[in-house]
Amino acid sequence: MKSISLYVEKDTFIHKLEPVTKLWYAFTSVLLTFILPSLWMGILFLLFSLLLSISGRVLKNMIAFISAVIVISLTMLIIQGMFYKDNLTVVFTFGSLKFYKEGLIHATLLIIRVLNMIISFGILILTTRPSDMVTNLVQKGLSPRIGYVLSSVLQIIPQMLSTASTIIDAQRARGLETEGSLVQKLRAFFALIGPLVLSSLVEARERAIAIEMRGFGISMHQTHVSPIMEGKADRVLKFVIKLVLLIALTWRVVCWII
Repeated sequence: MKSISLYVEKDTFIHKLEPVTKLWYAFTSVLLTFILPSLWMGILFLLFSLLLSISGRVLKNMIAFISAVIVISLTMLIIQGMFYKDNLTVVFTFGSLKFYKEGLIHATLLIIRVLNMIISFGILILTTRPSDMVTNLVQKGLSPRIGYVLSSVLQIIPQMLSTASTIIDAQRARGLETEGSLVQKLRAFFALIGPLVLSSLVEARERAIAIEMRGFGISMHQTHVSPIMEGKADRVLKFVIKLVLLIALTWRVVCWII
């Protein structure tokens, strides 16, 4: 079965890093924006994530996701700007609507957190093959069953998009109108659902048979065809990430106590 993912084939330093290292960065960069709830800290992590995405040459592949967030962000700015619970200082008015400084700042922080989350995890997904990520996690002690579930989750969306594209092309070849008025698009959509669900069930059955034939459920120690090796850069980066996370957690606990 053809493996389909969002992975972008490039020869960069980010691509060569161990998947677990990138996973550590993604979780830590998101977590720190909540541990350190400062607008400037959020901007700092967002800029760093942007630099990493540019270094990995995958920023343009995130444009669609970032654009969707920007559209939602406008709604957040409007709602928080007018109705945030701590609103006190009026910044400007638009007719009878009043926008407050506190709400706009809070909305900006939320937007930065969401953008940083998308970009940091986008770096992980776009620069890492799902098979490599699962192999690396299993090498670190993750259950192979959980690894299989994770691999399926990472591949289900691109797999279904590819299948849907194939079905649509086949339907067009048979004369089905898939473009035009809203009624035609709805008709094409309902015509797509049936074959898509059936093909997904068939693929799930074929995958279950394949992994059973390969001895997926055996209790013996399993080896890997292509083990993921931890490099010196990975060890240094993971040490720095863990150190920064520890310092941030310590600082936060001290602030709560004081």
